[in-house]
Amino acid sequence: MTTPPTAGPAGPVLGYMTLGADDLPAAVAFYDAVLATLGMTQLYAFEGWTGYGREGDAQGQTLWVCKPFDGQAARAGNGVMLGFYAATPEVVDAFYAAAMAHGGADEGAPGLRPQYGEGWYAAYVRDPQGNKLACVRTPPA
Repeated sequence: MTTPPTAGPAGPVLGYMTLGADDLPAAVAFYDAVLATLGMTQLYAFEGWTGYGREGDAQGQTLWVCKPFDGQAARAGNGVMLGFYAATPEVVDAFYAAAMAHGGADEGAPGLRPQYGEGWYAAYVRDPQGNKLACVRTPPA
């Protein structure tokens, strides 16, 4: 895939994502910094839950960070990764830098990934809970 998918007639198919966190304050500090590089901010916050998105984007997706419903420890999924599209390679770089500065772990520094397609520029990190995240800039169509 060389361009981000577009929404269908009814809008985006993916409505929200939820990630569990045992240390919610650490997770919120991480996501406040990392998602700000993508123009996302806290839109919702209530006991045990924080929701991120783009202000005024009625079609946008939301990322929720919370303690798991079942009261068990949060666990990162093996083989699960959330990918975020970036407008420029510089946004990918900023995403990675914010992640590293706020408790994230390196899973692949920013750079070209020709194995995924021409112009595929990406960075891979893990949040403080161990969830894997990608930030990708694909070339314009």
